[in-house]
Amino acid sequence: MKEMYLEDSYLWAFDATVEEVFDEKVILDKTAFYPQSGGQPADAGILIHGDAQFQVVGVQPSEGGIIHILDRPALKPGDRVSGRIDSERRYRFMRSHTACHILSAVIFQETGAKITGNQIELSRSRVDFSLESFDKARMSQYVEKANDIVGERHPVMTKILPRAEALALPDLVRLAMDVPDREMIRIVEIEGVDRQACGGTHVKNTGEIGKIKMIKAENKGKANRRVYFSLED
Repeated sequence: MKEMYLEDSYLWAFDATVEEVFDEKVILDKTAFYPQSGGQPADAGILIHGDAQFQVVGVQPSEGGIIHILDRPALKPGDRVSGRIDSERRYRFMRSHTACHILSAVIFQETGAKITGNQIELSRSRVDFSLESFDKARMSQYVEKANDIVGERHPVMTKILPRAEALALPDLVRLAMDVPDREMIRIVEIEGVDRQACGGTHVKNTGEIGKIKMIKAENKGKANRRVYFSLED
């Protein structure tokens, strides 16, 4: 299956062929729908076949391909469909995901803390990191530094590298999570700021993010800190 979102995060519409059907679940030969993974929620949208329209209520990764969960069964293998992604929802996630990378980079540069996780949502997002000491005032300063980077309008690029070449990049040590066990690794680079192994969707320029606003910072236990933020247009 071709994962079209890996090449173009701004692809809102596409045509595909149904390959497998399990009741209301279908696998296509290619898709622009992002499956829930890496802290980023799944896309929402519709599949159109002839005069019939199906709501895509869930998208999940699987060994056999990306599973699209529809609001009802009806499609069969060989059907041609047109996909339409909820672009407003996707774009919000793109902006938030790139903001997570920037904030993570600033925290790493300032404290050496490795990023242990993140969760992106429509109303707010969070970044988790490993850090012994916790200072909310400093965290506000880190958010402001992240906003400075946003305003500098850095280009955001993606590339696919052989695993050995990707793991040789020193920047990747900032992640506490394991790099995916794949022969080819997708790298998201914010020019002059950050490089991470990531399969998520991102904006093309940091200027698209808007303003990062810290909601709260929490101590989640020993060496486990969490920052919640939202975006302002």
